[in-house]
Amino acid sequence: MQQTDRKILCIGLVCLDIINVVDKYPEEDTDSRCLSQRWQRGGNASNSCTILSLLGAPCAFMGSLAPGPVADFVLNDFKLYKIDISLLLEHAHCSFPASVVISNQTTGSRTILHMNRNLPDVTEKDFSKLDLSQYKWIHWEGRNAEDQVKMIEQVREYNSKQEKHNKITISVEIEKTREPLYQLFPHGDVVFVSKDVAVHFGFQSAPSALKGLYSRVKKGAVLICAWAEKGADALGPDGVLVHSDAFPPEKLVDTLGAGDTFNASVIYTLARGGTLQEALTFGCQIAGKKCGFHGYDGIVP
Repeated sequence: MQQTDRKILCIGLVCLDIINVVDKYPEEDTDSRCLSQRWQRGGNASNSCTILSLLGAPCAFMGSLAPGPVADFVLNDFKLYKIDISLLLEHAHCSFPASVVISNQTTGSRTILHMNRNLPDVTEKDFSKLDLSQYKWIHWEGRNAEDQVKMIEQVREYNSKQEKHNKITISVEIEKTREPLYQLFPHGDVVFVSKDVAVHFGFQSAPSALKGLYSRVKKGAVLICAWAEKGADALGPDGVLVHSDAFPPEKLVDTLGAGDTFNASVIYTLARGGTLQEALTFGCQIAGKKCGFHGYDGIVP
């Protein structure tokens, strides 16, 4: 398989986002009208695939699905964006995860209420069935970390037998402040750590978080932290801090999925041989652009 044909694979969640757009955040125990309401395919890894596809990168999604009308909507949407879903795992007798999102058009904030009752995550056993030669980059949204570490070990084993140009790049996203996820730090070639996690560790800026957390990543890895309107920073093995300012839209409309957009745009650039500075700047540009409208379809002109 040609290098250019190999896909970027994202592993993680797909869920239904029910997005309610309001002009102000509702007070408790009140009845108010939405400006609009829509269904949207959501989930970090699923959203990142949408962006990769819009940018023109061949990509695949691996995650779990519960059959039913919601799954039909989600599958149709995946197909619309030409995302390879041959690795989707169907679980009968489970409920499909859903998020109710309150999107405040005045401030651009998004408040998420998530429900995921009984749908299992991708396991090491599921992953072991993959033909890894199809992928040049695999990205894990941090979820069932213990299993994910074992999946990454499978990729390392595969890489140890490959020429340099055939090796798979491994990236992980540590977004939630959950202790088990922190075991992913030493396993990515590229590690995305969220502002929430950085603040949880006591850091008040991306540069201080990167310097403070870099000892947790493996030798030679890149650690990246986006910090909303302050842009994003990265630290690589050379010890040089790389920064990009944010690129806010004229009007902040919708920040839902901005982090997933940033991650995908960084991965897209690095997978094409771009520098860390180019990747960070492009990530901030595309994420900023995404915040100027609802959904993702305006990202590519």
